[in-house]
Amino acid sequence: MKTLFFAWRFLWSRPLGAALNLLLLSLGLASITFLLLVSHQLSQAFERDLAGIDVVVGAKGSPMQLILAGVFHLDVPPGNVPLQAVKALETHPMVASVVPISLGDNFQGFRIVGTSPAYLTLYQANLKQGRVWAAPLQVVLGATAAQKLGLGLGAQFAGSHGLGAGGHAHGDSRYTVTGILEPTGSVLDRLILTDSASVWQVHEDASALDDEDRQVMQDEREVTMALIRYKTPMAAMTFPRYINTQTKMQAAAPALEITRLLAMLGIGTDVLRAFAGVLLLTAGLSVFIGLWNAVRERRADLALLRMLGAPPARVAALLLSEALWLGLMAGVLGLLGGQGFAALIGVMLQLDNSLLIGGLAWPLSLWVVPCLALSISMAAALLPTLGAYRISVLELLQSR
Repeated sequence: MKTLFFAWRFLWSRPLGAALNLLLLSLGLASITFLLLVSHQLSQAFERDLAGIDVVVGAKGSPMQLILAGVFHLDVPPGNVPLQAVKALETHPMVASVVPISLGDNFQGFRIVGTSPAYLTLYQANLKQGRVWAAPLQVVLGATAAQKLGLGLGAQFAGSHGLGAGGHAHGDSRYTVTGILEPTGSVLDRLILTDSASVWQVHEDASALDDEDRQVMQDEREVTMALIRYKTPMAAMTFPRYINTQTKMQAAAPALEITRLLAMLGIGTDVLRAFAGVLLLTAGLSVFIGLWNAVRERRADLALLRMLGAPPARVAALLLSEALWLGLMAGVLGLLGGQGFAALIGVMLQLDNSLLIGGLAWPLSLWVVPCLALSISMAAALLPTLGAYRISVLELLQSR
């Protein structure tokens, strides 16, 4: 305990140098922490939101756009597809279930999604209050949407055209809240869910000129896309090809598109990882130089300790303890800094109703941060410690 106490006093006897070493090491470790947290939480978000979805069928265009729009609700869809074409997929021998998705409106930035109750079952969502919609223009709110919008059971509102706030309001068609979901941690938390017929009714009421025009619209109803689950994994070999070649729709495999997305994000991740590596290398060199100079500056103190009976191992332990203190503090500050920055990014993304990520998580991979902090600080202290261990008392006294 005395050794640790003296090491602490020695470390802060040079406050500027100690603070600089601590800052460099903490910044590098905070960068590593941030990368590990975001990577872990993005993977969790993708796995959670893709659960039970084998393929997404929609209008031809960009497959990744189809996945981002239909599964994560982060993009605009490439278009709509006929309702009859989607219904025909329900009888396909390779298809186990079809969940329709109809987009087009929002309320204060939260997307209104026309679908079926199977969408709730897909994410194993449970109601916190109320009940599921039983008629058009009844909605169920996700937990985040309900909290931020401040809506309760029985509240009414009018949706706005488009997927972002600021569109034309459909004031003649007002939705009524019949249920609020418990938090699921999935994309459902930030959605407003209703029956597909609600979306059709709102737009037909807004644009139909007469009964004949309304009938034409009903015959030509469309949905934005369909989330499909296979009966057997073998369907992944043939079903997408069937959709892409034999129909006017396209099939996008979520697993494939997310792999492509992560590969593109990996370029930026590699740059940040390299930057963190440079910071850690610089911090390690700075710690080494600081401890090496400390040995030279404290020759009189080391001589006094040896004359008072301290063995060489005790002197070496003093320097190692100094590096240990530095590593422990940098590890704690790096973890706190990385967690704080991840939480800040999470708050910013939630303001845009985007992916739900944030701090306050501890994946197993995060244990590498304190281990890395101690490894760098202790490695930087090896040569100075060895020099202090080998020097003799006679040489220390003669140097004075």
